[in-house]
Amino acid sequence: MRRRVVIVYVTLLVAGCLGLALPLCVSLAERGTSAMLLDRINDTTRFARIAESAVVTGEAGSLNGELVAYDRLYGITAVVVDREGAVVVSSREGVGPTELGLGAEEVPAVVRTALAGSRAGADTVIWPWDGGALVVAEPVGGAGEVVGAVVTASPTGALRRSILLQWGVACAVVAAVMVVGIAAAGPLTGWVLRPIVDLEEATRAVSGGSLDARVRTVAGPFELRRLGESFNHMADTIASMLENQRMFVAYAGHQVRNPLAALRLRVDALSPHLTAQGRQGHRLALDEVDRLARVCDSLLTLARAEDAEHSTVREDVSAVAEERVAAWSPIAERIGAELVAEVVPGVRVRCVEGTLDQALDALIDNALKFGGAGARIVVGVAAPVRSAEGGGHVDVHVLDDGPGLPEEQMAAAVRPFWRDGHRGGGGSGLGLSVVVTLLELQGARLTLRPRSPHGVEARLRLPLRAFPDPLAGSVVRPSAARRRS
Repeated sequence: MRRRVVIVYVTLLVAGCLGLALPLCVSLAERGTSAMLLDRINDTTRFARIAESAVVTGEAGSLNGELVAYDRLYGITAVVVDREGAVVVSSREGVGPTELGLGAEEVPAVVRTALAGSRAGADTVIWPWDGGALVVAEPVGGAGEVVGAVVTASPTGALRRSILLQWGVACAVVAAVMVVGIAAAGPLTGWVLRPIVDLEEATRAVSGGSLDARVRTVAGPFELRRLGESFNHMADTIASMLENQRMFVAYAGHQVRNPLAALRLRVDALSPHLTAQGRQGHRLALDEVDRLARVCDSLLTLARAEDAEHSTVREDVSAVAEERVAAWSPIAERIGAELVAEVVPGVRVRCVEGTLDQALDALIDNALKFGGAGARIVVGVAAPVRSAEGGGHVDVHVLDDGPGLPEEQMAAAVRPFWRDGHRGGGGSGLGLSVVVTLLELQGARLTLRPRSPHGVEARLRLPLRAFPDPLAGSVVRPSAARRRS
């Protein structure tokens, strides 16, 4: 837009300067010619008054002396002719109308005009490129009868040089104005577009997460100030909505922690009263309570997204996948589905604590819910893929051979509150969207794509980051089995 404004501004500037310069040059030429014409007309009219007797009698007398002295003083040739165009008196010997540069006709046009009773040459304009003389012809006669004409021919070299000099000065001034105007195009365009630049910077800042960015609305055109005020109002509304959501998530996560802590104490107090057959179920129940506590911590992390990088831990991906398969296996057996783990042992990543648990829970829950009886669900952990720069990624897959989803619904499935209404599976439609939000906090991502011939492949891609040696103080979250052993 800046370039377009500059182009329009420079175009208008050049057009305006040329629109002023051309009429000015014409006016200078006309004014210079008019001043010279006025002098020549006055002189020619005076000669016409005193030449009548010479034309009628044919005796030059004192008129010849007048014309010769006039020619010597001013360098202007003067000729008096009779009604037939014959020379009666001339300021220079042997000079007639044809020698004044009027053409080779028998009677030049200016002489015919003067003999017809009209002044000739009064409408002439001298241009710098003209090379001829300024010719003026005045009729001679009285009582309505024309008996001859007086013709003067003035050299125009000095006038043409003067007009050319004035044109040069005018062009220099116009060129200077254009140079100054073009030089001011950048700052002037910047001043005009400053409100738009402020709006662009504020928009980029808000889109980058700085919700406190605002547009200055104290200067600039009214329309842009109003646009800035609308933007600031929109940013305030968005910031207020996000703050309310963050407070709700933080409040919910915090308030649930205390009941979960009390529940864990009560479940743990049941340990002395359990039989040997119930201890395994007791351990799984304690693991689930611990997992719910980590979910609450993740909610608080989600509410404090800017602090998520400070709460990352080193996760054993393979162990977490096996834990979640073991936790969901009773439900899979109850609905007649098969749930297995195919993992590469010892795969570890650095991520927000509890993120992987929640992601696998949401994906396994969806696979069991929509896969139904007879479905086979595989939770797989692939070997890490490392790049030459020292990074890389780890892929975790949840595969099922259920009916699957149409490809056009795959992208919609991760949106908040989306549900497949054709299957009546229930739910709030928030599971996958929460997983996606938590994954984005650490640079991970979730992709869904259909399997052949049917089913869904959900892939978690977790980035590999360098982490310190465990002996140097890094946090390593052990698996549930090791915590209970």
